[in-house]
Amino acid sequence: MCFLGQEGLQSAFYCYLCAHKSDKKMKIKKYLCMCLAFCAVAAALCSCDDDETYADQKEKERKAIAGFLNRNLILLDAQGDTLLNMGKIKVISEQQFINQDSTTNLDENEYVLFTNNGVYMQIVRKGPGEPIRSGETKRVICRYFEYNILGDSLQTSNQTPYWATNPEVLDVSNNSGTINASFNTTLNGGGAMYMIYKNVSVPNGWLVPLNYINLGRQKSEDEGIAKVRIIVPHSEGQTDATNNVYPCFYEISYQEMRE
Repeated sequence: MCFLGQEGLQSAFYCYLCAHKSDKKMKIKKYLCMCLAFCAVAAALCSCDDDETYADQKEKERKAIAGFLNRNLILLDAQGDTLLNMGKIKVISEQQFINQDSTTNLDENEYVLFTNNGVYMQIVRKGPGEPIRSGETKRVICRYFEYNILGDSLQTSNQTPYWATNPEVLDVSNNSGTINASFNTTLNGGGAMYMIYKNVSVPNGWLVPLNYINLGRQKSEDEGIAKVRIIVPHSEGQTDATNNVYPCFYEISYQEMRE
């Protein structure tokens, strides 16, 4: 089924009124308006044929992700400086990931694909401490950048001077193996993700790594905090990605906040 939309309906309705005026002096305008009405309807119907369906959008997303995996891409920031040399990505199965003690080989540029949600993940560092245990709650600091894969551009980041003192703060809990999290807005008013997308819910894609990394604090300067890279389809992403059907790439660090 195809709808004309408000503007199309208004134009057609206006011309319809013109076409039904009884004044004989309006005879020429009558036929002109009738023609315009038919043209408005025809144009609206033709435009409907060009509208993307949800299936079309998902197929475009699938192709964008496939291209991203194989492009040997260099990600740039807004100033044109290099953020990350992606390289060509080697996708491994969940079984291989498990066989490798839930790690990804950085030398091989491995990313594991989770088939149940379509998220790809590379663990750069597992980090200090331990994974969050069942029944436990932790407050976690995250620093990240977000790259719109379909738009082929950096979209948001809290790794800028403006956001340097205002990172994302997540309230994370493990309920019998199910990880939940929300952006904390009481401590600092919310970081970039909350302020831009106006949603306290942490994207599901951000929660996937929490099953495999440690949430602790550095005990020495040379001990790196947990860091991952993930490719997140729209179904597991932030609200704008979900609504407009586009995938994003993230590099995110996770660190337990001091009490």
